Amino acid sequence: MKQYLAQIALVVDNYDEAIAFYIHKLHFTLIEDTQLSETKRWVVIAPPNSEGCKLLLAEASTEEQKKAVGNQTGGRVFLFLHTDDLQRDYENLLQHNIKIIREPSVEAFGKVLVFADLYGNLWDLIEPNRS
Repeated sequence: MKQYLAQIALVVDNYDEAIAFYIHKLHFTLIEDTQLSETKRWVVIAPPNSEGCKLLLAEASTEEQKKAVGNQTGGRVFLFLHTDDLQRDYENLLQHNIKIIREPSVEAFGKVLVFADLYGNLWDLIEPNRS
């Protein structure tokens, strides 16, 4: 048996502002943006040159979903983004005025920092130690 996570839904307030943030500030790639109905789109993004799990941007449509925007994990780090150059990406975050929650540090597994996306979701940015 072979299984893998293909996509994770990320509840957002607005498709277009979320796309703009992830594409223009984090340099993600827009994989798909298909209109499904008058109010629903299928929007898939992924980190640059990624072959792993993708994010499905899901615009909140109910009050319950709107309450979850930016807090899908109750304030814990939600997503873990690996990089080959933490310093480069840290400078990009600063250049785009992205909120740094925890400054870069060196841990047993590599370098890490925590940042918040445009809605407040917490991300670990990790440069793993090279083996």
